[in-house]
Amino acid sequence: MLKRIVKLTFRESEITTFKKIFEEKKDRIRGFEGCKHLELWQSKNDPRIFFTYSYWESENDLEKYRHSDLFKETWKNTKALFDDRPEAWSVDGLEYLP
Repeated sequence: MLKRIVKLTFRESEITTFKKIFEEKKDRIRGFEGCKHLELWQSKNDPRIFFTYSYWESENDLEKYRHSDLFKETWKNTKALFDDRPEAWSVDGLEYLP
């Protein structure tokens, strides 16, 4: 299982537009082959900063999504709203070790 965190920073004037895009696309992303979970988080300290948090069955599934028409269309509309470069991490979930 691959976990993916993407940090997105938007111009303040574009926050509502981004939320609308996410609302319109989230079910299709969640239904994409290999996507097991998708959440959207917003920073409490800076409302311009959002994070997507997703689980993918494999890195291959994530790559298929990243090359899909759904991603290309969504990314094209989203990146026009950025105030800073996006950052992304693929991580493994580790159990807490005392």
